[in-house]
Amino acid sequence: MINVFRTYNPLNILWLAVLLFVMRIGYVYSASAAITFTFIEPFARLWTSGAYTYVLSAPLNIFLAGVLVFVQALALNRLVNQYSLLSKPSYLPALLYITLSGLFTPFLVLSAPLLCNFLLIAMLHKLFSLYKADDAKSAAYDLGIIVAIGSLIYLPFIYMFLAIWAALIIFKPFNWREWVSGIMGYITIFFFLAVFYYLKGNLAAFYTIWMPLATKFPSRVNINNYNYLVLIPVIIIAILCIFKIRQIFFRSYVQVRKSFQLLFMVFLIAALSFYVKADFSLTHFLLCVIPAAIYFAYYFLYASARWFYESLFFLLLISIVYFQFNTF
Repeated sequence: MINVFRTYNPLNILWLAVLLFVMRIGYVYSASAAITFTFIEPFARLWTSGAYTYVLSAPLNIFLAGVLVFVQALALNRLVNQYSLLSKPSYLPALLYITLSGLFTPFLVLSAPLLCNFLLIAMLHKLFSLYKADDAKSAAYDLGIIVAIGSLIYLPFIYMFLAIWAALIIFKPFNWREWVSGIMGYITIFFFLAVFYYLKGNLAAFYTIWMPLATKFPSRVNINNYNYLVLIPVIIIAILCIFKIRQIFFRSYVQVRKSFQLLFMVFLIAALSFYVKADFSLTHFLLCVIPAAIYFAYYFLYASARWFYESLFFLLLISIVYFQFNTF
């Protein structure tokens, strides 16, 4: 299967749709009859005149989530090929994104982090463009707005603001105006939110928005031990990816090397920002799937032993499907 997606053949889009269906059909039968989906944070609901929580049947919820994942996979694939992050075009980023977005059953339904992945892809477009930009102030301002919008949907997305500054450090010489531009973009959205709080006579409660950011970082996270088993092939691929990158990383273009450094920072920021939400859910780690998919695609594109990397990917697929049918 990996060899098929190593080529940039439009027919692979059809195979991506087939894979997406196969990976999600099993959960339709084991999911609850109805699944609740909330698409906005409580503090931002003053802006919404309609409903912000929907109860959908499991098949419909999973279908809509699958459509979003499919669109995101194609958008991510276009991003990677546009900036030549893998040196040659392929459909491996889309393949790995669809695969990793089915890693845990909470990933298979509609969620706020899933919506935020659209914003993260848009952010990466602008972040990668900073390398050749003469003036990054307007891009930094737009990025601040994107982070602010993501924060309204899912508060931990606020930490993606650090990715803006990380990109400015990696791609550009220091310019304090560019750093401030990102802050101004973020403040713009929350200024209008503060105005709404004021008009509603609730300005005193505006400061409570930021209280979760002061939450103490947890010393441990309660996760079903069986969830760790499905991570075994993921960890193996990650280790092999590190070794492969070490072998050929410095033969890549400077922009590619800097982009991979930024992707690593995005992965760390996404992974470590989970503690902000009191009602912790594995869906948070959907934010980690985008950089992970690009890194894994890098390994599978340059891996040489076909029998090994095909078997490894097949093991990953089998483990994901198996744990969907077995909830223990």
